[in-house]
Amino acid sequence: MIVITLQRDKCIGCNYCEEFAPEFFRMSKKDGKSVLLKSQEKRGFFTYKTPIEDAFDVCDKVAKACPVKIISVKNV
Repeated sequence: MIVITLQRDKCIGCNYCEEFAPEFFRMSKKDGKSVLLKSQEKRGFFTYKTPIEDAFDVCDKVAKACPVKIISVKNV
């Protein structure tokens, strides 16, 4: 299971996440911040769990590219 987490309130709107992984991330038209698609919010953290193993490599690239390091990816 791949677990992707986003701290949306700290997003600066750089758009790397959507460029690298448009199947998981979009930029909000309201506030210009990243949105983790299909995620659940809990205390400011947006989390999405997927069994798709390919998601790890794509989202790990996004996490490493994020200039404010608000995205994490785990294989559990």
